[in-house]
Amino acid sequence: MIGYLSGTLLIKTPQSVTVDVNGVGYEIVVPLSTFYGLPDIGGKVELFIHTHLREDTLVLFGFQSAIEKSLFLLLITVSGIGPRLSLNILSGIGPSELVGAISRGDSARLQAIPGIGRKTAERISLELKDKAGRITDMEESRKAPSAKAEPQLMDDALSALVNLGYTGKSARAVLEKTMARLGDAGLEVLIREALRII
Repeated sequence: MIGYLSGTLLIKTPQSVTVDVNGVGYEIVVPLSTFYGLPDIGGKVELFIHTHLREDTLVLFGFQSAIEKSLFLLLITVSGIGPRLSLNILSGIGPSELVGAISRGDSARLQAIPGIGRKTAERISLELKDKAGRITDMEESRKAPSAKAEPQLMDDALSALVNLGYTGKSARAVLEKTMARLGDAGLEVLIREALRII
């Protein structure tokens, strides 16, 4: 099962992207939130992947952040919501706002997403409200992973960037932004993404 891909962006459309990983092109379906964060064609791209296997098809769904992938996986546990509808939800609402709407049981906000009717919104609120604490914890760790959980990772990545000639202040700012988006992706991935942003 594929859980993560890193490579060169070959093709990008609002529905899917193709990423070249060592000569193999992977077609990956993405939400709009991920599409808008992609680099230009030929740029380096890293995506968290959900491999969806059915008896007749294999589809890769890609996300720019671990929190988006986690929310996608939670949404497809709701009865009547498949991968495509889950992707549509993530395209219509940001992770923070989605977490808030589920935590509050705000089905009206969910109904504002194109393609989500009253019954579906109520099912999401009902079936995921008990998991709201877990979702909120995920969101909090996304917002400030370096504050307590990742001090060593931050120190190691900062040291590497400073050794490459970047100033401590600008390197720290980029790393904090990168860690907030990627979560616990590991030192190598963190440094690569930070260098791409810089």
